Amino acid sequence: MSIRRTIPVTREGLERLRAELNDLKTRQRPAAARRIQQSREDSAGGQAEGEGLETQAEQSFIEGRIRELETVLANAELIDEAEAHSSDTVRIGSTVTVRPSRRRKDFTYRIVGPAEVDTSSGRVSDASPIGKALLGARVGDTVEVQAPAGLLKLKVKAIG
Repeated sequence: MSIRRTIPVTREGLERLRAELNDLKTRQRPAAARRIQQSREDSAGGQAEGEGLETQAEQSFIEGRIRELETVLANAELIDEAEAHSSDTVRIGSTVTVRPSRRRKDFTYRIVGPAEVDTSSGRVSDASPIGKALLGARVGDTVEVQAPAGLLKLKVKAIG
């Protein structure tokens, strides 16, 4: 018997994951199947199989991502964002503005579950070094994060 582990997600993240799953099932999977069929027809006519192998690898990736998304969605637990935004401590779902020591520029992070990570848009996992360090912090606290470049100190400026 396996233990079912919930995966925290925001409402926005849940919608994005559902949209990705829908796109994979309704657009990408059928398109890959058509390309595989076309490749089989072409190889029967003596054409190279390289493209067919590449398309099969793409199909395998799509199927794996579909299974992964279905698992995430089956185990998703919606984050109470109203509670996270009204809290005076950092929680999953909080938006946190921090200022690294030695810098004059503030950075804003959104603490999310691992299924929603997108570092390019400031969405960091609660399980990441930055996420772990920020959880439970309050405005005015300075947290320490062990980063590849060394110890990073972040002063919490705002929580929303």
